[in-house]
Amino acid sequence: MAKRAAPEVNAGSMADIAFLLLIFFLVTTTIETDSGINRKLPPMEESEEDVIIKEKNIFTVIINKHDQLLVEDEVMELKDLRAAAIEFLDNGGDGSCSYCNGSKDPKSSDNPDKAIISLANDRETSYESYISVQNELVAAYNVLRDKRSQALHGKPFSELEANYNDVNWPGNKELLKKQIDQIKVDYPQKLSEVIQK
Repeated sequence: MAKRAAPEVNAGSMADIAFLLLIFFLVTTTIETDSGINRKLPPMEESEEDVIIKEKNIFTVIINKHDQLLVEDEVMELKDLRAAAIEFLDNGGDGSCSYCNGSKDPKSSDNPDKAIISLANDRETSYESYISVQNELVAAYNVLRDKRSQALHGKPFSELEANYNDVNWPGNKELLKKQIDQIKVDYPQKLSEVIQK
């Protein structure tokens, strides 16, 4: 009786199948991107001279471990935080701010340039609460910058920044950059963050 040869598997298309599987996984896989808060840190100052800041120019916001908000030693709801921050920043207490629309309360901040928001959170504060408070405080600056930009240039600040970042925007980018920088000088974002022990 003749010996039969063992059947062979045609492996010629295995490389094609592997290549197709690789492409399938590359196309369908999502890659996690880092999330967080986009912040530009201030440059390190070489001066060792202590800066004296008047207490009335500091707007204190504290989040405790139960996500409760304490603003200027009073309990506050998150929905009221933005308005309180705007009122503090736009106060113009010393009369040196010609564009401030605040109440000019001498017990509150002197000038937007001198006003600092101090945010303190507990180590056990939830991430969602921390981000919500951050959003409200940054939104307060954005509201004031939008108003200032609208008054000076007839456009909100966010539109100026969007035009500046648009590579196809046909206008004068140098002039636009000066306008953006001036509004940032008028309402500088001074947000100090500390962690309570």
